[in-house]
Amino acid sequence: MGAGPIGIRTPLALLFLSLGIVAAVWWWLATPVALTRAPIDDAAKLECVSYAPFRGDQTPHDPTLIVSPEQIAEDLGELAKVSKCIRTYSIDNGLDKVPELASRVGLKVLLGVWIGRDRAKNALLINTAVSLVKDHPGVVAAIIVGSEVLLRGDMTVGDLRDTIRSVKPRVDIPVTYADVWEFWLRYREVGEDVDFVTAHFLPYWEDIPPRAEDAAAHVDDIRKQVVAAFPGKEILIGETGWPSFGRMRDGALASRVNQARFISQILERARQDNFRVNFFEAYDEPWKRRWEGTVGGYWGLFDGAERKLKYPAGVAISNYPFWKLQMGGGLFLCICIFALAWFMPKHRPSPPPLVSWVAVAMSATVSGILLGVSADKMFHESYGLGGWLVQGFLLAAAVTAPLLSTYALMSGRALPSFLEVLGPSKGLTPFFMANMLGIALIVTTLIAAQTALSLIFDARWRDFPFAALTMAVVPFWTLAFLNGSKSGERPLSEAVFAGLFAMAAVYVVFSEGFENWQAMWTSAMYLLLGSALWRARTAVVAEKMSTDSG
Repeated sequence: MGAGPIGIRTPLALLFLSLGIVAAVWWWLATPVALTRAPIDDAAKLECVSYAPFRGDQTPHDPTLIVSPEQIAEDLGELAKVSKCIRTYSIDNGLDKVPELASRVGLKVLLGVWIGRDRAKNALLINTAVSLVKDHPGVVAAIIVGSEVLLRGDMTVGDLRDTIRSVKPRVDIPVTYADVWEFWLRYREVGEDVDFVTAHFLPYWEDIPPRAEDAAAHVDDIRKQVVAAFPGKEILIGETGWPSFGRMRDGALASRVNQARFISQILERARQDNFRVNFFEAYDEPWKRRWEGTVGGYWGLFDGAERKLKYPAGVAISNYPFWKLQMGGGLFLCICIFALAWFMPKHRPSPPPLVSWVAVAMSATVSGILLGVSADKMFHESYGLGGWLVQGFLLAAAVTAPLLSTYALMSGRALPSFLEVLGPSKGLTPFFMANMLGIALIVTTLIAAQTALSLIFDARWRDFPFAALTMAVVPFWTLAFLNGSKSGERPLSEAVFAGLFAMAAVYVVFSEGFENWQAMWTSAMYLLLGSALWRARTAVVAEKMSTDSG
């Protein structure tokens, strides 16, 4: 009699509660943001935008690559709809065709010359740039001799100034140099050699990055410092922008909404204070992800694959434009977890207690919410075959973990140890579902260890796997603490991983800062997984091995 409500009413109530929470959270996540000014508007074109033509596997590091004029012309045709001007960085890889192609669609060009340590190549590129200016009068609005040369340490200040001065008498258009604002303030003498100052302001990459909501005001405050440092010189914001995907840095969150918000706010300040802005950048560049991680490939105003505007005028801006599909997948997974808990054959002598159903509801709710987030992160964060394999295995473990853990929880089985799955044949668990659960646990542990070590030793470019990791860890943790063995023996491998995760959690929190909720969340999952592994027991296996050896 007492088990009746637990068997019928309570699971149904928990199911509807879980479904309601999943739907409510996704409705909240997908809420569009209204901005004071549309980030991109055909009726009010951008002053200028940085352009590089590389698509897919194309990269400027390939000296044999020549991007076709047709490909460049296609891009410039789209950019002419939203911008008056484009900024280039080089005239290699087919970019020497840009002035001619830009003239056909009415775009001005800030022509960049990529100079560096090789003086002979510098001279060759400068000669080509000078020829382009003479061949296309009225199209090239200015020459930018070098970009962040001082930041990279490729030239001394004296050599850079000599190079700039050598160009000026050869052209009848303004000549400038581009670098981050800190280096302009450090080497103010360069200002004597340029017609206007081209300063880069990328608040996301600063040592202490501001939140996206405060980034535009932060940029404007620094711009005014640069204006004061160079009286009588125009200060062009040569680069500014915000990434639409990637890891957090302190409180700076890369997201679609934050990118659109930053663009909108900078445009409004430029309108009010009458200064020019060149946005970084026109198109997402996938090749940068190899060197800068996920965030490096998502600075574009246009999508890098489909070459479509991310924020068309009049369209609501949301971090999850496909949220209905993502929510639907989460609701389906939530129902599957409850259905497995209810309809699977019960092998335990008594009905599952209320706490087991609460654990099922917890796993189902977490998985229902985070499935769409995990899939979105896999799509945007996977790079190269290795990246897709790691992300794919983690997502597979994240989807199967709540299902397999539910099966074990309702059957009264414990979370298997590594030894039960990978140990000597006589000690292996005979149950297929238990083996699958153990494999999911091992996959999750190995990938979590790999990400933890990356965040310790190479953190700058690394993403935080908080979503998929949570989907897997929560059901493992509830199973470990509800159906744990009575034995006090801890397997060595589990103990080692538990120690690693505890150390990583502490390090990541203090390294990334308490404003970084992605880091805090990921660290919490490391601790949760470590505690689940610490609680793992091998009493049954140890007993069997002892009996066999005797």
